[in-house]
Amino acid sequence: MKLIKNGKIVTSSEIFTGDILIEGEKIKSVVKGGLKDIPENIELIDATGKLIFPGFIDAHTHFDLHVAGTVTCDDFYSGTKAAVSGGTTTIIDFGTQYHGETLEEGLQNWLKKAEAGVSCDYGIHMSITEWNEKISDECQKMMDEGVTTFKLYMTYDTKLNDKTIYQVLKRLKEVGGITGVHCENDGLIAALQEEYKNSGGDVSCHYKTRPAAAEAEAIGRLLHFAEVADAPVIDVHLTCEEGLNEIRAARARGQAVYAETCPQYLTMTKDLYDLPGFEGARYVISPPLREKSDNEALWKALADGEIQTVSTDHCSFTLKQKELGKNDFRKIPGGMPGVETRGEVIYSEGVAKKRITLEKMCEVLCENPAKLYGLYPRKGIISEGSDADIVILNPERSKIITASEQVSKCDYAPLEGMKINGVIEKVFLRGELAAEEGKVIKENCGKFLKRKKFLS
Repeated sequence: MKLIKNGKIVTSSEIFTGDILIEGEKIKSVVKGGLKDIPENIELIDATGKLIFPGFIDAHTHFDLHVAGTVTCDDFYSGTKAAVSGGTTTIIDFGTQYHGETLEEGLQNWLKKAEAGVSCDYGIHMSITEWNEKISDECQKMMDEGVTTFKLYMTYDTKLNDKTIYQVLKRLKEVGGITGVHCENDGLIAALQEEYKNSGGDVSCHYKTRPAAAEAEAIGRLLHFAEVADAPVIDVHLTCEEGLNEIRAARARGQAVYAETCPQYLTMTKDLYDLPGFEGARYVISPPLREKSDNEALWKALADGEIQTVSTDHCSFTLKQKELGKNDFRKIPGGMPGVETRGEVIYSEGVAKKRITLEKMCEVLCENPAKLYGLYPRKGIISEGSDADIVILNPERSKIITASEQVSKCDYAPLEGMKINGVIEKVFLRGELAAEEGKVIKENCGKFLKRKKFLS
């Protein structure tokens, strides 16, 4: 058994000093004020002055993804090591049903990718890219196999048309599933890219051809489909206040809408696309970075409970891979790393700067994603019977983000040079010390999570 003593335990509703008794993979008890009689032969972990969180959940990663003529540099092996090094004990990656495949074939392809090694627990969302009666029937099979969340695209070559999106929403409501949707207006983007096609490798054209209006319009359209289908839906990687206003309007109509944003949309702006030469390519993501005012609007929405989760959309490419678009901005692989810095960035930029509370940080990184993605109360909470996924953060320490020290195989850090106030010192995965001081201690011990239906 292990006993984590004297830490400040953080939940979504309160913070208290107490002890956590761990037996095997589970939390045996949580004792406010501390355990009076300490069992003999127990491993003691002194957490005096430290903050204790449940293990973080990142419900938006892309490991070993074939896209844009290349493959993300982080596979499940390196990506999950990066995740657990930064306090993320559970990831949910996006499996893809490629054209001509069944959902089951797509799921098996992704489970095979995970055989490369997984150092945190993991689940799979299923991206639906084709739709017919057989695939509709498969949705129930996915639910039975513990794949209870799905993904739809409104852009890229994986996009679905409006008719199909409505049909998918109706079917998922029938089986009790829920889908996240990448919302951008594909036609508007294509028209704008046509206008800028002769701009070569001008990175700023990425932002100019994917304006906030393209995102907001798609969010609004999706939510009207969901209104007619009477189905809950998740808007993933929300970037802008314009899109947030569409969500507010749907909620005012009485709809169940959940929103996710990412650290990059809270800390970076479109000015990075104007860096000299090809430097801005490392920040090419979709949807793109927005205005400072959007950063501020999203922080406030987080504090006010309008955004439910913060994930990363970790989709990493090396600088060499980014050069695939050196002569054509449309061919720059879109994505950046972030899975290992998310927890510390949200603490430093959010809690330490008083934008959000500790309780809110726990809510958006732990409890809400556990509920929304069918993992609660096994994950997302420090409570008797829950998995002993524990993050110990020292609020008195600081460090500088640098690519030279990161676990990810990506060769740059988007937030290079940022000072972080608050350092994660220890990470426990199901009771075992998995990472310490940003280094993975125990690897390849992650398990596949068969998930339940979401909790509203």
